Amino acid sequence: MNTIGLKINSMIKKVMHFLFLSCLKATELIEKKIHFRLSFSEKLQLKMHKSMCDACSKYEKQSLFIEKGISSFQKPTNLQVDLDQLKKRITDQLESASK
Repeated sequence: MNTIGLKINSMIKKVMHFLFLSCLKATELIEKKIHFRLSFSEKLQLKMHKSMCDACSKYEKQSLFIEKGISSFQKPTNLQVDLDQLKKRITDQLESASK
């Protein structure tokens, strides 16, 4: 193979390596995407991979489902407590109980 052919072959390998991720790397990007913003190249790589890999597409759906379930349990309840009012109620109840 001549040097031009080797350069083209090398360029093709670099492009293929850039575009096509392993499933391991794709799942890492899926998890990263849930919590952080992906770079343009990461988005492109992940989109290309998921277009060819049903398993990773399903993994992403499952991860999002699990994340939504977990986050619904982590949301604080909307109880607004007026501490001064609560202290007064406790004090009043203690005083009335001691009489």
